[in-house]
Amino acid sequence: MNDAAILDAYFCRDEKAITMTKEVYGSRLMALALRILQDRQDAEEAESDTYFKTWQTIPPQRPQYFFAFLAKICRNVSLHRLEWKNAQKRNAEIVQLSNELEACIADETTPRAWEAKQIGQTISAFLKVQSKENRVIFIRRYVLAESVEDVARSMGLSESKVKSSLFRTRNKLRAWLAKEEIAI
Repeated sequence: MNDAAILDAYFCRDEKAITMTKEVYGSRLMALALRILQDRQDAEEAESDTYFKTWQTIPPQRPQYFFAFLAKICRNVSLHRLEWKNAQKRNAEIVQLSNELEACIADETTPRAWEAKQIGQTISAFLKVQSKENRVIFIRRYVLAESVEDVARSMGLSESKVKSSLFRTRNKLRAWLAKEEIAI
């Protein structure tokens, strides 16, 4: 089952599209939600909400990279659920991820002209010029919320290499954003 067939089912408003999505991507979405929420029941609800939001969004959108589209929805749903659940007591791993990128992302004084979509496009352009290894490490850590240990293990690298790569990539991103005149 390929992404085009799944997307066609969404466009035909065939409810089997959700079943097909779950068959192909369910385990990866569940793993992402579990990494963020660290609670199986909450992760299952986040995965289910991901399918619902996907159903609401397609059509009119037709994502070019379907799993990236799903992962973004799942990550946002999971983060919102985490905020709601924990209110004042934030998950230490998510706080750490936020702190690591804090110096690179625009602050509240950023001009309104730079909306989140534009910042996302700028970061995407930055990642396209990075080496494949650095790009994969960055995405696995900051988009898929994998721990440094998990990234290192899955890529066959040492943890210190992953940490160094992330440090250098964040510094390059900070410089890239400054060059693009995005306040940091």
